[in-house]
Amino acid sequence: MTLTILTLTAALAATPLLAQQADPHAGHAQATAKPAAQIPVNEKIPPDATGALDALKRSPRHQEWVDIKVPGATTPIKSFVVYPERKDKAGVVIVIHEIFGLSDWVRGVADQLAEDGFIAIAPDLLSGKGPNGGGTADLGDQVTQVIRTLTPDEVVSKLNAVREYGLKLPAANGNSGVVGYCWGGNASFNYAIAQPALNAAVVYYGPSPTDVTAYANIKAPVLGLYGGNDARVNATIPTAEEHMKKTGKVYEPNIFEGAGHGFLRQQSGAEGANLKATEKAWPLTVAFFRKHLT
Repeated sequence: MTLTILTLTAALAATPLLAQQADPHAGHAQATAKPAAQIPVNEKIPPDATGALDALKRSPRHQEWVDIKVPGATTPIKSFVVYPERKDKAGVVIVIHEIFGLSDWVRGVADQLAEDGFIAIAPDLLSGKGPNGGGTADLGDQVTQVIRTLTPDEVVSKLNAVREYGLKLPAANGNSGVVGYCWGGNASFNYAIAQPALNAAVVYYGPSPTDVTAYANIKAPVLGLYGGNDARVNATIPTAEEHMKKTGKVYEPNIFEGAGHGFLRQQSGAEGANLKATEKAWPLTVAFFRKHLT
């Protein structure tokens, strides 16, 4: 379980449930890594926030909105599903949104995962929290406040419903993974604790769980991808490393120096470092899921 730190080039320089840790998505830092030999470089990357909607409109893949029922809840989860164009059955990847809720950018990430060969499901975990039972789109500026009212049990219950829906799809191969960003990165790590049947979890710049006793419950391998200029989040990595190693779990943290928090969403930021980080992190993500979900 070795922490990989990718350094800035000179050119760029000219079942127990955990409390959801607060992630204000503040501080998109100031660029990243030279190509590392062990990182695949032949993958496309998702669009950033400015190009996501156009990419979704151009996508040839089948996209659909579905309502997923949650046991014991009155409001279903509105979810965006994208299918890969492939002959064989595929692994299911749940895409957990940031603190900003389900956005076009998150849907663009889901579409890219489908292009890479997975059934991608992006649920709006704020479904039912908006006016008149709406979700992210109805909350406006209140979204970051309302998302903090979601309880750990509520998040896990919703993710379980989404996972079960995905695994029952005729095109699914029986394997499931999760990837989350910012607030969703923390939720992804926590879901690996709560759902022992999960096959893989990817954490993008989300704080590690604070309950050190809970790491023993993790069965799935965890991949962590972090910006070097994100001290608040990165300060939580050593705890995860220590306790994942102590309990014999797989945790692969990677830090992309010079990149900021939210680098995949803001690829034009940090004087080129965010884009470089994205170009390294995304192939690692795809390779990780291909290894564990196929």
